[in-house]
Order: sequence, then structure tokens, then C-alpha cells
Amino acid sequence: MITVKDTQRATVRVSFDGQVIKQFLGPKASERFENEVRVLRHLESRGCDFVPKLLKTDPKTLTMVTTSCGSRVDHLDEERCRELFEELEEYGVRHEDPEMRNVTYRQQDGRFCLIDFEFATLIDQNSPVAPPDVEPFPEGGSGEPTPLSLFWSGHTDQGSVRKNNEDVFLGLAIDANDVRHLGRIGQASPETLAHSDLLFAVSDGMGGARSGEFASRIAIEKITRMLPPLLKQRSKGFAIRFEQTLEVLFSEIHKALLYLGSSYEECKGMGATLSLCWFTPGEVHFAHIGDSRIYHLPVSGGIRQLTEDDSHVGWLLRTGAIREREAKTHPRRNMLQKALGAENQFVAPQTGSVSFGSGDRFLLCTDGVTDAIYNDQIPSILAECPQTESLAHRLVQEGIDRSGKDNATAVVVEIERTKP
Repeated sequence: MITVKDTQRATVRVSFDGQVIKQFLGPKASERFENEVRVLRHLESRGCDFVPKLLKTDPKTLTMVTTSCGSRVDHLDEERCRELFEELEEYGVRHEDPEMRNVTYRQQDGRFCLIDFEFATLIDQNSPVAPPDVEPFPEGGSGEPTPLSLFWSGHTDQGSVRKNNEDVFLGLAIDANDVRHLGRIGQASPETLAHSDLLFAVSDGMGGARSGEFASRIAIEKITRMLPPLLKQRSKGFAIRFEQTLEVLFSEIHKALLYLGSSYEECKGMGATLSLCWFTPGEVHFAHIGDSRIYHLPVSGGIRQLTEDDSHVGWLLRTGAIREREAKTHPRRNMLQKALGAENQFVAPQTGSVSFGSGDRFLLCTDGVTDAIYNDQIPSILAECPQTESLAHRLVQEGIDRSGKDNATAVVVEIERTKP
């Protein structure tokens, strides 16, 4: 059994006899399961042969088993893609996410197929299903949440060895009408958080000459352009499907870096890490690729690394083959297995969500900070700095003092309960 997808919304595995097992998880899992089962049964009754065939269903575990429709495609003419989804409508189904990510290729008969119908619509029955990039807001509960404020600080340093700084960090406040760049130090009140989402990210570029510096800035620029339009959905009464949105965002950044890398000799091999946190009331959604990191420091104490380093050394550490001290001196510690661009064919970012409360902190940082600082040392370093506005600077300076071989960047976000 091979796991091909494991996210907050679904787990998809492929058995060795070719069957696809999909278990629905997360928000509105039952509704999504029931809708996809209903759509697949309808398509089978209409004789549609370029979609999965439903084999088994288990409503108790929200699991279904289907036939395989081949492998996902990476390149497809836009016109051909549009024709596929138009052909589906001839069978009475409109796919509400008509993108290439839902197209596969079946080698047995050389047929392009379509998959993932959890948000599809039966046209003749006009079934009410949420649009592809949003889902209805859940019903509100009784009682008001405690108002919280966010404080943040960001800092980056070239270090004592590098000739230029390939790191970059970003802070954005986004609402339905506007996107505002945040300063390196700031605060968001409960009123601001009620109408805006706050997003923070760090990126570490890589490549010859100055292309690494260029790569990290492209990653940040894409974020500022792609995410604001999605927030406009809020004014229509819908909430964003964060996991899918972040996966698409990372894919688009990856494509942009690959295109530039193949178009200009000086950009060949350019790439970037990216670690991103998207703060909404009571919850932060994150996405990550590379060896920059995101940490959660709960008010109760301790530290939890939310992200996994996309390197062989990171895998050795996670499996217990080596210890953290050995990882920091391993000769392959800076060799990434995944990054945006960098001539990688595929990207599959790690995504997730974490609840937070008053007193919690989140840290986003590049490897220039963590190369010489151990995970369990981070809480004590931050505790030694009483001023919130100096936290990121304190951590970066510690990384530079201990090593200084690389650029170092950090963003620290702290949640505080608003005083009545």
C-alpha cells in the first residue's frame, strides 16, 4: 500500500492491485464524502468511462474505494484541459475545480481522465455544492471568543561570511479590499484581526551569482499577488479552503522559478525554501518546503517543530538514525531534497493547522538561525529577551554570534489576550 496524499482533508492510498482508497477528513468530511459518492454513481449510471469507478464505500469511516485512473499529468494544453471538463458536463456533472491538478493519464488506453469530485455539481439536479476555492462558513456557536492581539517582530542579517543576503521575510495584512505590508515590528488589535488575516513568511534563496536572492523575492512577490483576491470571497459569505489554497500557491511559485531558470542562463538552478503562517481567529494555517522552519512555543512551555526539513539529514533525524548534534555537523546537512524551483520536477508542500491561545508564540526562521542553535535552546533564548519587539533580533544575533556562516532570518509572532 502506497500513500500518495496525506493532508488535513483526506488520505489517499493506492493498493498494489491498483485500487485507490480515499478517506475523507477535516471540515465537512461527511458532506464531501456523500457528494463524491453521489457524483461517481451518477457518472457510472450515465456510462462515463474517463472517471474512477466506485467499488466500495464505508460511511462510518468516510472511506471509499475506486479504480485507478492513471497518474497525474504535469503538462497539458489549456484548450485540451477545457475540453475535458466540457465533455464531463455532457454526462450531467460540472467539475467545480476545472484545473490540471484534477486530470490524470491512463496509459492502458491513452485516455485523459478526471478525478476528485467532492465539490462537483450534478447539473440536472442543481445540487448545491460549494465553489472550488471556498466552503460555507460553519454555523456560529454560542459565546464570544476571547479577543486576542498579535505582536510580531522580524529581523534578517547577512552574516559575517556571505557577500549578499538571500533571505527575505514578509508580513501582510489582507482583507477583502486591500493588502498592506507590515513593518518588521508591529501589533494587530482584535478589531484588525476581525476584518483581516495576517500572514508571515520566510524564504531562503539559492542559486549562482545573485539568482538565490532573486528567487526568494519572487516567492514573496507571488504571495502578495495571489492571496488577496481569495479574501474577497469572504464578502460573499464563504471561508477559504486553506490547505488547497496554499498548495496551489506553492505550485505557482514553483512554476515561476522553473520558467525563469530555464529561460535565463544566469537563473539556471535557482530555487528557494518557503515557510508560511496564515493567522486567522484562533488558528494558524501553515505550509512549508525546504529547510527553513516553523516552531510553536505554547504558553505551557516547551517547543514543537511544526515543519520537517526536506533533506536526507532531516529524514535521518526524524527516524532516529542520528541525533540533533550529529545532524548539525553532518556533511550533507545543507543538501535539500525538495525546494521551490531548483530544477525539481514536483513540489508537495507540507501543510497543516494549529490552534493557539493567549501567550503562545510562533517562530519562522531560516537555517542560518538553527544551524548553531538547538531546538531546546530557543525557548530560553527568547525568555532572556523581555521585549517583544526585540525577540527576532535577539534570535538572529545569537545565530550569527554562534556561526555567522549563512544569512539568518527570523519572525516571532506572539499572541496576547486583550485586557478589558
